[in-house]
Amino acid sequence: MKYLIACTVFLFALPVLAQLDKNTPNSLTIEATDVVTEEPKGIILPASKKPSLTNTETPNKYTNLGKEEPEDFDMTKGDGLKTYNNGSTPKAFVKDKAAANGAGNDQFLGEIRVGAVYVNIAYRDHEFVDGDRIRVFLNGDVVRSSVTLNGSFEGFDVPLQKGPNKIVFQALNQGSSGPNTAELQVYDDKGRLVSAKEWLLLTGKKATIVVIQE
Repeated sequence: MKYLIACTVFLFALPVLAQLDKNTPNSLTIEATDVVTEEPKGIILPASKKPSLTNTETPNKYTNLGKEEPEDFDMTKGDGLKTYNNGSTPKAFVKDKAAANGAGNDQFLGEIRVGAVYVNIAYRDHEFVDGDRIRVFLNGDVVRSSVTLNGSFEGFDVPLQKGPNKIVFQALNQGSSGPNTAELQVYDDKGRLVSAKEWLLLTGKKATIVVIQE
């Protein structure tokens, strides 16, 4: 009898258990749905700037304070191989020395003996720079028709022939303060100073130097 009652209760309980099983959280079914995800948002880094070749910084006017500025290259002072002996600084505000009695006439500046293929002659007005002009001859031929003497050295190479080579400097004027004054320096083809002379000439007079190639 007890067994019959138990079976009867079990049969009546089955629909209830089935209903409860459907409502149990563990048996819930989640249907798939389309989800639209927004674009991710975060820290936006600024675009990197390309390096500029132009210096945009304000220059500091005191950067080179106390530094010695390089001197501009001046071809009249040499060709980079020779070191010209500048001697005394030209007197820019002092008149030339007056020609004494008998001075200012033709001058012989001596002979030089070298084994060089050429020499470099350089000249300048070492007194008052007043527009003195000269004409240069080599063995009787004009090689510079008119040269104005400045305070810095100017010059050119002179090719030598075997034996004596006569170089003549003729005063074309006496500038604004006579006489015609100049300092002459002669270098061999190794850049060595072989002669240093000065002249003081009246207009038309000549200074001569002889270079002998041995």
